Amino acid sequence: MKRYGSVIALNPDKIEKYKKLHAAVWPDVLKMIKDCNIRNYSIYLRQLDDGQHYLFSYFEYTGTDYAADMARMAADQTTQEWWACCIPCQKPLENRAEGEWWANMEEVFHQD
Repeated sequence: MKRYGSVIALNPDKIEKYKKLHAAVWPDVLKMIKDCNIRNYSIYLRQLDDGQHYLFSYFEYTGTDYAADMARMAADQTTQEWWACCIPCQKPLENRAEGEWWANMEEVFHQD
């Protein structure tokens, strides 16, 4: 199992829309997340001192081929429709790595 943390900004005028979407995530999206070996998935919201709102996500990947599972998820029609609703709410960090939407974070501590 591998843990993942990532961060992205949230457009201030889209906060309520994003919360509403995630209060009732589509069942087929939840199924795809599970089918792609993602467990213990959480998203947190926080306004930081710079005034910007940020989302922090955490999940655990239990599969053996992360790239293949993420490609499977990205190819799913329902997931694409879900992302089309969510992406306009988000503002990716300018210093994210090439190819990232959510910027991956380095784990510096963990205790079970």
